[in-house]
Amino acid sequence: MMMNLFSSFDPSSNFNVSLNWISTLIGLLIIPPMFWLVPSRINILWAKIILTLHKEFKTLLGNYKSQGSTLIFISLFSIILFNNFLGLFPYIFTSTSHMIMTLSLALPLWMSFMIYGWLNNSVHMLSHLVPQGTPSILMPFMVCIETISNIIRPGTLAIRLSANMIAGHLLMTLLGNTGPMLSLLMLNFLILTQILLLTLESAVAMIQSYVFAVLSTLYSSEVN
Repeated sequence: MMMNLFSSFDPSSNFNVSLNWISTLIGLLIIPPMFWLVPSRINILWAKIILTLHKEFKTLLGNYKSQGSTLIFISLFSIILFNNFLGLFPYIFTSTSHMIMTLSLALPLWMSFMIYGWLNNSVHMLSHLVPQGTPSILMPFMVCIETISNIIRPGTLAIRLSANMIAGHLLMTLLGNTGPMLSLLMLNFLILTQILLLTLESAVAMIQSYVFAVLSTLYSSEVN
């Protein structure tokens, strides 16, 4: 009875491997790095990334309109980058490869820009429908084309992100499933190819989050 009672505190009784000492390392994951070294290398790197994005987004928005506005797009970049990188780990669901996630980010942003623009700058929004120097006979067609291109913006934002995330993951999955059927020599080539694809996907994860944030910033700058 006593042995059964105290055995509940032993993780190795529930698993086939002893996990007793892992409990001493969990605290290292909880304590922020700043308690160990202020500022840590990760903090310095992330601060430099945020400062660089702030300067670039401020240039796109214009200095007189960028006070506090860049924080929205930096946060958008951060959440997409975080989810893209999480999807590179095995057995982790890649949320940014689904239209539910990407449309939930793109559609409210685009709708808020449109509502703000048409309520506050109606003349400016109407002038965007007809590019400067358009002949009079082509004006009705240009209005239709510009209206359609404006309406499909959230769809292109969402599809671009999800399609790029799906393509790389699908290619890696298809190549990985052929592993058991290959010889030892071809298996080495497959592992090398998978490593190269994983590196490419890491770059795609960063690029796509940056593209999404920059295009959102450009759409925002057009309504002012």
